[in-house]
Amino acid sequence: MMKPVAHLLIVVVILSGLALAQNTKRSNQPQDPDLVRLGTIGVNLPVSVLDKKGRVVTDLTKDNFALYEDGEPQQIISLSKEDELPLNLGVLVDASNSVRPKLKFEKDAAMNFLDTVVRRGQDLALFVIFSSRVELLQDFTDNLEDLRDAVFSVKAGGPTALYDSIYRVCEEKMPTAPGRRAIVVLTDGEDTASRHTIDEAIEMAQKAEVGIYGIGTTNAGPFGVARGVKGAPGSKELNRLAEETGGKTYFPAELAELDKIFADISAELRGQYVLFYVSTNQARDGQFRKIEVKVVDRDDVRVRVKRGYTAPLGESLL
Repeated sequence: MMKPVAHLLIVVVILSGLALAQNTKRSNQPQDPDLVRLGTIGVNLPVSVLDKKGRVVTDLTKDNFALYEDGEPQQIISLSKEDELPLNLGVLVDASNSVRPKLKFEKDAAMNFLDTVVRRGQDLALFVIFSSRVELLQDFTDNLEDLRDAVFSVKAGGPTALYDSIYRVCEEKMPTAPGRRAIVVLTDGEDTASRHTIDEAIEMAQKAEVGIYGIGTTNAGPFGVARGVKGAPGSKELNRLAEETGGKTYFPAELAELDKIFADISAELRGQYVLFYVSTNQARDGQFRKIEVKVVDRDDVRVRVKRGYTAPLGESLL
């Protein structure tokens, strides 16, 4: 059982792959075993490609991409598409006092999202709430009825520890989950109670290969009475969490937009690519490595990817 944390509704979808092969039915790693040796620094990199209208582009191949680490070109060993890898989805719900009037809408939308995204026998989801503490109400499962029981058991009360919830889910639950990982954060305000900083939360998410999708509902009225505002409390922090990890933020004008937002996130996750490469820099120096991905000979698309990762620290196993 996870220990206490604090306030906000967050849906977490976790995107990643492991560099080493897994002896598990759900694991389907994209890398070529002939090119990867034990101890090498290998990176599985979830990538979203969108056209000018924001639609997911799904017809690209490995040769369409160019990848750079700290400005140095990298060889892309393999490309996998979403249906070739399991999805590990975490749903974190803000259960603070301030979400009480919106809680029913948020729970309904979150459950509709789970119904749409989780494929039985292939994907897994967990459900966490946080207010004055972080609670794991349902561990990884593909049983939608168990997830439904967890979602609709939520009651509001307490402050907000957004960064703690992200940090702990990424640290304690995501590293052992084979396949893709991501986080969707549904919150109505800024962090007020975390012991971890936003920098620590971002670093842990990058380390666990987790993309964060943030939904800020501070000014979203149940029936569109208030308008969503990007400058609302906590919006700057949500934007940063998403940008640093390859996710996206949404600021709905009304709670009725949540279903559309979740559908957009679902479409993006289903259309993602996972690029695998072995870094040309095998130094285990604990330093941050900046990543850049481009689509070759296409100026009508944009790429969304995490900004980088922190290299492991210690001596090489080779």
